[in-house]
Amino acid sequence: MGQKTIHIGGASGYWGESAMATPQLLAHPNLDYLVYDYLAEITMSIMARQKAKDPEKGYATDFIDFVLKPFLPQIAAKGVKVIANAGGVNPESCGRLVRALVAEKGLDLKVAVITGDDLIEQKNDIDATDMFSGAPFPPVDKIMSINAYLGAFPIAKALDAGADIVITGRCVDSAVTLGACIHEFGWEPSDLTLLASGSLAGHILECGPQATGGNFTDWQDSEDIGNIGYPIAEISEDGSFIVTKPEGTGGIVNVGTVAEQMLYEIGDPQAYLLPDVTCDFSEVTIDYIGANRISVSPARGYPPPSTYKTCLTYMDGYRAGTYMTLYGENATAKAAKLADAGFDRAQRTLRIFNLGEFTETSVEILGAGSQMGQYHASEEVVLKVAAKHPEAKAIGIFLKELAGLGLATPPGLSGFTGAGRARPSPVVRLFSYPTPKEDVSITIDFDDKTSTLKDIVYLEPTEATRPALPEPVKNTDVEVPLIKLAWGRSGDKGDKANVGIIARKPEYMPYIWQALSDDFIRETYAHFEPTGIEKFYLPGSHSLNILMDNVLGGGGAASLRNDAQAKGYAQILLAKTIKVTKEIAEELG
Repeated sequence: MGQKTIHIGGASGYWGESAMATPQLLAHPNLDYLVYDYLAEITMSIMARQKAKDPEKGYATDFIDFVLKPFLPQIAAKGVKVIANAGGVNPESCGRLVRALVAEKGLDLKVAVITGDDLIEQKNDIDATDMFSGAPFPPVDKIMSINAYLGAFPIAKALDAGADIVITGRCVDSAVTLGACIHEFGWEPSDLTLLASGSLAGHILECGPQATGGNFTDWQDSEDIGNIGYPIAEISEDGSFIVTKPEGTGGIVNVGTVAEQMLYEIGDPQAYLLPDVTCDFSEVTIDYIGANRISVSPARGYPPPSTYKTCLTYMDGYRAGTYMTLYGENATAKAAKLADAGFDRAQRTLRIFNLGEFTETSVEILGAGSQMGQYHASEEVVLKVAAKHPEAKAIGIFLKELAGLGLATPPGLSGFTGAGRARPSPVVRLFSYPTPKEDVSITIDFDDKTSTLKDIVYLEPTEATRPALPEPVKNTDVEVPLIKLAWGRSGDKGDKANVGIIARKPEYMPYIWQALSDDFIRETYAHFEPTGIEKFYLPGSHSLNILMDNVLGGGGAASLRNDAQAKGYAQILLAKTIKVTKEIAEELG
């Protein structure tokens, strides 16, 4: 008898995702689950501000307006179950709306709401330093949100009770998929390899079309990205799964798209810490089995940590920035001159009002090599300037004085009009710390009943054995662009960046590993001033993952950078050349 298999569609990668995913995935004949991931650290802070203004807000409104209102009858008719972390900082309010909508449409659907992740009421009692930077606990009056990252077992318990729709607050992104697997296959907390494998499937799905040709190195192969297909994982009870997409959609599913997503934002691939399991992806194999069908082998699992990673967001002053275009002869120098004049004028005005200095400023001249670390003269550029200050008034002065230079600027200034001047916005910083699992009570509200549980770990921690590294190679006489040898994907975790590099052929990996030394990486990203570099080898997928510390200017909404989330950092490395043998160079043409 064959293994039981379930089909899960990844329908959302963030709050603000396209509305096209739900009808596209519902058209799949065998779909069992739709999973939606809406939350990121900055999203939680935005939702917290919304709830502060209106106690009924603070959830992902897209889930109501663009998923359930138009498609709930179709979801019910097909018997598809829905799992979403759309609750944000107000799962209860989101749940009430969903239940009212179900009743309004006369449907027989059961809704479960999971809470317990929101720890804002504990803010006066927390004694912690940041688990990554060692920074002290922020001022309590500046805190905007505090949420523990919950796991998948509460979701599975809600499904076991008969829920058709499960709404959570903050959980790890992959939990919406793993919860379905635990429920369907009866996986237990001790089934570590299975839990790691289900988490990997969730990780592949959690960013929507990034697994099906979005943000892909070989972007030309994705063709019709306007109609890009959203990912479907066909997950078997042994933890292996197939990644595919709906028929008749754009994009592409191949070894490169899936491998890029596997490495995306994972840190140490042998210690990817989740509430339910510590994942080891180093030996995972990714293989082509047919057009837009890629098989992924099970991951390896180790005991989970005894704590929940908890993320706190807090307000740390104000920031703003703007873009202006300049063109004509030596537009690069014109842009630099305009930026210098803008900050000089703004600083003069700040002194008049006794507002003090900017705490940070940023100038990037896009089109002149600022992102790649090699400025050059250009005839057409975009000037991006930004600043931070403790006072919103000071940021308003900066924007006003910058605009006031419009008649004093070097020639060639232009820009799209009618959008209005940028406005000061809060600088939102992230603070991460561990919370013991026994200190968090999780509540499941289902069918007019509530139940509570605690996720306590009794397993002894185990460390993974590091794989043998590629052997040194010789006769490397010819330089070729790295992009000819590899795919790449990059992303962020706070102020860290990760760059995943996957060899297009296994035989290329030794050359890539040898060339991408710490010194080579440090030189490549010198303009971002990394303070630490780590490299990890994944022999199963012929890939490596690079981590760099403090390269994002604070990261997220705390950063003034044009690329505050390292989305293009892989492109910088792929543009470099590395040395290979003459035979490989000839093979590449």
